[in-house]
Amino acid sequence: MHKPAPVAHPVHEIVQARFSPRGFSDRQVDAETLASLFEAARWAPSSFNEQPWGFVFAGRADAEAFNRILDLLTPGNQSWAHTAAALMISVARSNFERNGKPNRHAFHDVGLASGAMAFQAAAMGMGVHMMAGFDAARAKSELKIPDGFEPVAAIAIGYPESPERMPDEMREKALKPRSRKPIAEFVFAGQWGGTPRGIS
Repeated sequence: MHKPAPVAHPVHEIVQARFSPRGFSDRQVDAETLASLFEAARWAPSSFNEQPWGFVFAGRADAEAFNRILDLLTPGNQSWAHTAAALMISVARSNFERNGKPNRHAFHDVGLASGAMAFQAAAMGMGVHMMAGFDAARAKSELKIPDGFEPVAAIAIGYPESPERMPDEMREKALKPRSRKPIAEFVFAGQWGGTPRGIS
């Protein structure tokens, strides 16, 4: 499935191509492909190069581990994420390793690593869908995430399914036009609320 963003200004084709699918084909993602996604995450920028990210993942072939992560998702997310080739939970280290102080940028940096993974996936014809809808407390316990680390998001990865093969509800969401707020609603010149000239 190809669903390019209707951009207002020129961007790289991978930025335009990346989207969050709600249905995946039965095509599996092999270990080498997953390694490429994690390699992209590995090279994301981070505060003091701390790289405070971690990922607990399971491919669909490992049914027990896959279902353990799937069961952490909200019912709405379970309804489509069960078709993913792999599921994972991203994790942030709460404190800097360098001095033990709280790292207020940790979630930001995990987001950068996850974003790098999403763009690498798009470049390889895959889709990544990140989810806030999961039980973080259970994830920490059931996935044995140690103290000092916090679950951040659930992530589904796979090859997007053709809308024609999706259930009606999922097909409707998959075919819905993509949209974003205009730049002027979140970019400000000089101070919050300042109107940026020539950027809209």
